[in-house]
Amino acid sequence: MALINYLTQIHLDFGTISLLRAECQRAGILKPLIVTDAGVRAAGVLDEALAALGDIPHAVFDQTPSNPTEAAVRAALSVLRAHKCDGLIGVGGGSSLDLAKGVCIAATHPGPLKTYATIEGGSPKITERVLPMIAVPTTAGTGSEVARGAILILDDGRKVGFHSWFLVPNTAICDPGLTLGLPPFLTAATGMDAISHCMETYMSQAVNPPADGIGLDGLARGWGHIARATEMGSDRDARWNMMSASMQGALSFQKGLGCVHSLSHSLGGINPRLHHGTLNALLMSAVVRFNASTPSIQNENRLQRMATAMGIGDCDAKGTEISDAIRGMNARLRLPSGLAALGVSEDNFERVIDGAMADHCHKTNPRIATREDYRAILMDSM
Repeated sequence: MALINYLTQIHLDFGTISLLRAECQRAGILKPLIVTDAGVRAAGVLDEALAALGDIPHAVFDQTPSNPTEAAVRAALSVLRAHKCDGLIGVGGGSSLDLAKGVCIAATHPGPLKTYATIEGGSPKITERVLPMIAVPTTAGTGSEVARGAILILDDGRKVGFHSWFLVPNTAICDPGLTLGLPPFLTAATGMDAISHCMETYMSQAVNPPADGIGLDGLARGWGHIARATEMGSDRDARWNMMSASMQGALSFQKGLGCVHSLSHSLGGINPRLHHGTLNALLMSAVVRFNASTPSIQNENRLQRMATAMGIGDCDAKGTEISDAIRGMNARLRLPSGLAALGVSEDNFERVIDGAMADHCHKTNPRIATREDYRAILMDSM
């Protein structure tokens, strides 16, 4: 039996940031805490959100780290309590949105944050008491604005997931105009993150036909527009389609992800300076080849369907054309050539593999990886 939930309200178009005040009223948020980062503030995007809020009283936490931590959750929570805020607005990339979700949990649920981590069996402990939240993405990558999960680094150094339908934001305001000033590297890296979501979830064996359709369409949009969005950042059509691809990737990955994300989560936990989307871009090629022989992928012709969505043409049973296309796109987007260029070395492998084996995405890959499999994927991605 497949349980399919698509639960939130999504506004997708240029100018939808103007709806922020009305959406606060709809969600019953009288005094929001806006969670963002210093870069969003410096770019002037926070000012756009504040202007849209009008005279609604609010507080701001703008110290979200590039990989959100439990310590940052506590810092934001102290601001929320000091100003007696009753809801959250996440304005930024996936880090800010995930940090806001962490605050939504911590504000109303007792005990340390790890109590509610998925790998600790904490998902059922997250209840309807979470604070209401509105998500305003400023990158087209993670799709956290429509996702039931958040990824946070705990005090013990583990990078773990928190998952509950109660964590889906009340509203997602997806305004592509907020991404027009995104630099080329971040456009590319976050865009490949969105593409990896569409591809990896489509390869999952879980039964969710709507997610498959959404993921394939998101892949076509993302693959067809990422180069234009990166090379011509003011291209409104490209920015709109990348925002849609990001949102669609997250709508579809309710179905589950796999080895790309189990490895990237682990790598990010070991070195929080590593960019999540960049890691996914570099790992995707090897994981496509690893998954290619899975019976469900072969029997349902999923490789060819992905290749068609990417405009590649014919694809062999090993996924060679898709794998090569991913590496070619990474090169065109001027992303790093491999994990070694990011400072990852074989000395890190055992710790990375330990984390990947424990990650919540490990068991939803269509082919369950062994330690040797993970080692081979890492070597192939160096």
